[in-house]
Amino acid sequence: PRSDCVMAEQLCLSDSTCNATYRILENCALAKTRLLPLDHDSRVRCLNAEFDLGNSSLLHCKCHRRMKRQEHCLRVFWTVHSSVTDGYFNLETSPYENPANEEHWKTDYNKLAALVSGKICSQLAGDATNPCLKETHVCNLSKKCVRLRTDYASICTRGAGSEDVCDQRKCHKGLRNFFEKVPEDFTKRILFCPCQDEFCGERRRKTIVPDCSFQSNTKPNCLELLDSCLEDHICKSRLADFQQNCQPTDMSPDGCSLHNYAACLQAYMGMIGTPMTPNYVSNSSVEVSLWCTCESSGNQKEKCDQILGMFENNKCL
Repeated sequence: PRSDCVMAEQLCLSDSTCNATYRILENCALAKTRLLPLDHDSRVRCLNAEFDLGNSSLLHCKCHRRMKRQEHCLRVFWTVHSSVTDGYFNLETSPYENPANEEHWKTDYNKLAALVSGKICSQLAGDATNPCLKETHVCNLSKKCVRLRTDYASICTRGAGSEDVCDQRKCHKGLRNFFEKVPEDFTKRILFCPCQDEFCGERRRKTIVPDCSFQSNTKPNCLELLDSCLEDHICKSRLADFQQNCQPTDMSPDGCSLHNYAACLQAYMGMIGTPMTPNYVSNSSVEVSLWCTCESSGNQKEKCDQILGMFENNKCL
């Protein structure tokens, strides 16, 4: 398996040649973050430094969503891949390694699901008409699931019904915490539960507390949303992962380049809790979107439509 970028950085810093090259790339990445224009010689120096790492474990390292020091790992990844982010919406490489399949998560879920559907929880009869409510009850039987779900719900609903405005940044962090630390078998079922009526659809749409985490009084331009995402290592990484795993194409019969819908759904879930948090557009639809608009985009309209279209018209989703 590929080494994670934190370990790879430690190995590099212990070698004088690699260390010197890495320091050059750090300055290149810092200039890019601060939107400082690089002259021709500086750009060449940055590209040469990245080329010099060709045989280094740094250039091939990856990160994991559930790892400790994730943000540090992602910072290292984008330091050595800074040239990948040239231009709008052009993140070709995901920093995330495909996760191993954790079978014990499914076992835990199936035991709890049996409790909900069995006689022990017969008071919940009627859940059959609202699958999203049933999945919430299953979550409530898991200590970790209910604790982290309660944590983000309390953060994201503060200020509701009053003049106070919710703290969207803290709300996003709570959502990421839930989707990263609770086994995916729980979170996927809560987020993608099938609905036949609007009451169920409302439950599903409110999973991520849209009043705080998703929408605001006015819709920003999607290019502004993208800019704020690219300034954040986690958001930029999740967007790269989403682009890689949910890349639509007209060349394939199913319209999806990788044909891996599970990986696409996982990448979609990774966007929740970032500045580019998506959600269902209504209680009666499975269509999703970003909370942004492409009006007044000027000569950037095509790029803006592409960003919005990755969520609204993506056949992989």
